[in-house]
Amino acid sequence: MKYDMICVGMALIDSIIKGFDANPVSASGFRAGSCTLNIGGEAVNEAITAARLNMKCAIMCSLANDPAGNMIKDCLDKNGVDTSLILYRKEPPTPVTTMFVNDDGTRKSVTTTAHAYNFNPDRHVSDLTDTKAILIGSLFRAPFDDPDIINGVVRKASEAGVMIFADTKLPNFRKLSLDDIKDSLSYIDYITPNEDEATYFSGRTLPEDMADVFLSYGVRNVIIKLGSRGCYFKNADMSFHLDALDIDAVDATGAGDSFVAGLASQIINGLDITEAVRFANACGAICTTAVGATTAIKNCDQIRDFLKR
Repeated sequence: MKYDMICVGMALIDSIIKGFDANPVSASGFRAGSCTLNIGGEAVNEAITAARLNMKCAIMCSLANDPAGNMIKDCLDKNGVDTSLILYRKEPPTPVTTMFVNDDGTRKSVTTTAHAYNFNPDRHVSDLTDTKAILIGSLFRAPFDDPDIINGVVRKASEAGVMIFADTKLPNFRKLSLDDIKDSLSYIDYITPNEDEATYFSGRTLPEDMADVFLSYGVRNVIIKLGSRGCYFKNADMSFHLDALDIDAVDATGAGDSFVAGLASQIINGLDITEAVRFANACGAICTTAVGATTAIKNCDQIRDFLKR
């Protein structure tokens, strides 16, 4: 195989504002503790994390030839991610997300119509089969907010023997349900919604019941990310819960992306599912210790040393 994994999905710039003070200092002026620019987007976050975890990784995303797009590609190149599958466009511009991050690491974001651009990865499936795994960064958001695009990617890749990992997001510009993509779900090997997403899509409130809904649609393995309560795994044969790791969170941006990249890396490396989820749990935790989605995680030794402690 040419690649260990290919990350497919959104690429953007995060303008992260921490410590925003809602009390104006002038008629039109406000202050914040900090404002930083960081590359982001689910596919970017996953690809950089995977590359730092010694994975031979490529990315398929869409960028405009503009300052934001150039910044993203430059950072991907510097981190050893293969950028030959990037698809360039004239319009709309590369998305920029404004994120307001609270002291506890939680955040709110502002998006634009540029975030809804669909670059049709299903038209390039031949480029997505020479790999051990595909990571879908944001199932239910562009470009994976179209049932035909989702099916075109996961079905053909799975038939070629490629493992499919799908992280999820709550719908924004286009609303989809599990029923809308039921023909695609049986091709997904691992799905990793957070608790809010799992509640939204399953209509259930308990992790066990949420997982059962996804399994009933044919997904092979389900991991519900529970934030400060850890995560819950279930498939047809087993289930388990892992507690959250004790860490001082600064910014939760990209934690879920780091989780799924860590999970995929260890499954590709042959770890059993319990150890793979434990490693993923550590990746998600460490990601939150610095501002920016790809700032904190450095390498595999860092994750393993953290787990030993």
